[in-house]
Amino acid sequence: MEEADLFYRQLPKVELHAHLNGSVSFSTIEKLVARKPHLNIEHGMTAIRSGQRRTLDEADIPIICQRKRRRGQRAGCFVRTRRRCFQVFKVIHQLVDTEEDILMVAKDVIREFAADGVKYLELRSTPRKEKTTGMTKRRYVETVIEAIRQCKNEGVDIEVRFLVAVDRRNGAEVAMETVKLAEDFMLSTGGLVVGLDLSGDPTVGHGRDFLPALQKAKNCGLKLSLHLSEVPSQADESELLLNIPPDRIGHGTFLHPEVGGSQSLVDKVRKHNTPLELCLTSNVKGQTVSSYSQHHFLYWYQMGHPSVICTDDKGVFCTDLSQEYQLAASTFNLSQEDMWTLSHKAIDCTFAPDLQQQLHQKWLELQPTLFQL
Repeated sequence: MEEADLFYRQLPKVELHAHLNGSVSFSTIEKLVARKPHLNIEHGMTAIRSGQRRTLDEADIPIICQRKRRRGQRAGCFVRTRRRCFQVFKVIHQLVDTEEDILMVAKDVIREFAADGVKYLELRSTPRKEKTTGMTKRRYVETVIEAIRQCKNEGVDIEVRFLVAVDRRNGAEVAMETVKLAEDFMLSTGGLVVGLDLSGDPTVGHGRDFLPALQKAKNCGLKLSLHLSEVPSQADESELLLNIPPDRIGHGTFLHPEVGGSQSLVDKVRKHNTPLELCLTSNVKGQTVSSYSQHHFLYWYQMGHPSVICTDDKGVFCTDLSQEYQLAASTFNLSQEDMWTLSHKAIDCTFAPDLQQQLHQKWLELQPTLFQL
């Protein structure tokens, strides 16, 4: 990981798109590997280092590649490569299969975001059960909540909320069960569970299958953050999901007309003023965007549309939010004042309206010191 400038480290930041297992750092992976030497897992199986250019076909381990999509390449090749990117999470799941693992991982991730200047964090994760260890989906979520509470009690300078994730690979029936679980925790955790995430391999299933579950979630008061248009040729699915509408959009890579989306999709996003969670390094290393300069951040930013810079999977992609902010600034020639404004406006996109005034005050208190650096 390249070290970001002090300004970006000190800049107070909001992280709204962080998958728990994808955010596990090198140091935490080392601790997990030491606990499970029988798995014979190397760190190269769980992260991408800067400059790695091996393709998936060349790799002998499940590593995410950075091969660019060639002009004229068939969409099917692109989609198959994107699908294989999700293999890396299977390796991480092998390392994180007990309540003890979840507690350590969640606390480490929270502390690391706080150390990077993140003042408000929304973590997301799919509840998992493990027959071999006896961990249930309910205990999975309870353990993440316990980690949030322990960090709060230990004085870690960050506010954390949790989104329960629906993995589209598990189908509609499991999605409905997950919504019920999320609703239970929304009502029982004093506001720590704030929403529902729809994620997982975007090439599996169709968004229409999840409409009943998503509508139920919205009706019971859960906020919705939906991964949308991550891969090409999903315009019909995006139209359906935007009609709900979601409260935020994850990635939205292929929404706009310049990359195969449509003006109709853009108009729907703008009509509801739906914020986008944009993850630069994730999209470049995951091959959905060919380069940083081609990232759709600029399209939405120039339009003045609510856009929040996020990490997605800081561990897997070897980044952090300070680095993502600095990348956006250098790539698109944005000033420190521009980045301050972007960070400050991100507060209004959070799923914790009760904290927004408090966060705005904190930003204003930190501003004079920051611009003296």
